[in-house]
Amino acid sequence: MSIAVVTDSTAYLTPEERARYNIRMIPLSVNLEDGSYEEEVEITTSEFYNKVRNSKQFPKTTQPPVGKFVALFEELAKDYDEVICIHLSSGISGTYQGAVQAGQMVDAITVHTFDSEISCAPQGYYVIKAAEMAEQGASAEEIFSTLEEMKQSNQAFFVVDDLAHLQRGGRLSAAAALVGGLLQVKPILCFENKVIVPAEKIRTKKKALRRVEELLAKDAAQYDQIQATVIHANCEEEGREWMKQLSETYPNVEFDLSYFGPVIGTHLGEGSIGLSWVEKI
Repeated sequence: MSIAVVTDSTAYLTPEERARYNIRMIPLSVNLEDGSYEEEVEITTSEFYNKVRNSKQFPKTTQPPVGKFVALFEELAKDYDEVICIHLSSGISGTYQGAVQAGQMVDAITVHTFDSEISCAPQGYYVIKAAEMAEQGASAEEIFSTLEEMKQSNQAFFVVDDLAHLQRGGRLSAAAALVGGLLQVKPILCFENKVIVPAEKIRTKKKALRRVEELLAKDAAQYDQIQATVIHANCEEEGREWMKQLSETYPNVEFDLSYFGPVIGTHLGEGSIGLSWVEKI
């Protein structure tokens, strides 16, 4: 059985990665003052942050229309028997549910949907693994079993400069945003039960990043090999410097650099930085 792998734009895989593994991507959109743009297709990340910086209107995000999924699934049915769809957390977007709905509307191909319960680079970990296994001839059941195993070690923590972005976008409670603003803390945020929550509240960004590193160190001591990603919101120099420092400290961890694109950047804000990791399986 031939299996196609589909994800959405919030995995922020490079065009080279998508081409290498033959991964199909459905874009989410960001709505700005001058119109709506499909991220990774009609607007670059740097263009987005430049526009937002000079905008008086807070951007909004939109999930893909169900019709886009239906059209893609029908196209894939010409060459594949099954599709594995891996999407950002259903707790912060309806994209996953849209893929489920579309899969029920197409008879020519079997669609399996996987809720990553997360987003960005850690979502991409699942996508790349699924594509590698599909290329090697693994069944959908085998792939899903491995993805569920990966969930046990997949971690992501991020620090934002301004909680107001998450609060305005409805991805964090007003109470949590208020506490962060009043105390001038830099909370470490994470995904828990599919939604974004404050994991710990730290007084400064420097201390917050140090605490995230401590959490990585704990897992680096537990697992033989780890894949990790520094993720930045238009602060690449800061991200690269942190990645360099981490690489020198943890030789058993393979680091790379990624970014918070327009859709996730809408909710986190420019200057946010995070770290994700997963045990290599």
